[in-house]
Amino acid sequence: MSRKEKILIVEPAAIVTEGLTRILKEFSEFEVLPPLEDIDDFRERLVAARPDVLLINPTILPYSKRPVVPALLQDYPQMTIVALVYQYIDSAVLHSFHGILEIREARERIADILTEAQASASTHKLPMDATSYELTKRETDVLVLVAKGLMSKEIADRLHISVHTVISHRKNITRKTNIKSVAGLAMYALMNNLVEEDTI
Repeated sequence: MSRKEKILIVEPAAIVTEGLTRILKEFSEFEVLPPLEDIDDFRERLVAARPDVLLINPTILPYSKRPVVPALLQDYPQMTIVALVYQYIDSAVLHSFHGILEIREARERIADILTEAQASASTHKLPMDATSYELTKRETDVLVLVAKGLMSKEIADRLHISVHTVISHRKNITRKTNIKSVAGLAMYALMNNLVEEDTI
């Protein structure tokens, strides 16, 4: 009898976790570990459980800790990390994962997606340097003000920097997030808890 692949689900919504657990138990190649609702003690669980697949909702990773995915890949190189997605997540964040499982995926495709992610993880390593798409503190400041509708001159005045510097930061933000529109950047800031919804 072949060894089952151990899956750890990290997801705050019980309805999602229970549904996924029930579906995954239908596939004989998987063993579903007791899920986690948050990331408070998940490092300890990783050490104890040593899952083969970490299925995690990227939105529970605080913005400042999003580079935790490349760090996990360094600490657990044999583990496959799959994003569990059911709302907008920017492409820079998803780039860190071996695979993406959309919540609307057909149940018969779920096992294939996880298997494909494992194959992808074994054939190529993801870039470990998260700084290529992580926003700096100043870029985050500029992003928040862009999301609030301020023009480059207003942002420069507010942050006491030159308009040229603001434009440079905006180019970096666009390159790192792969988002070109102000509306898209506002949504990015909102989804990453950088601004309150009523301030946009």
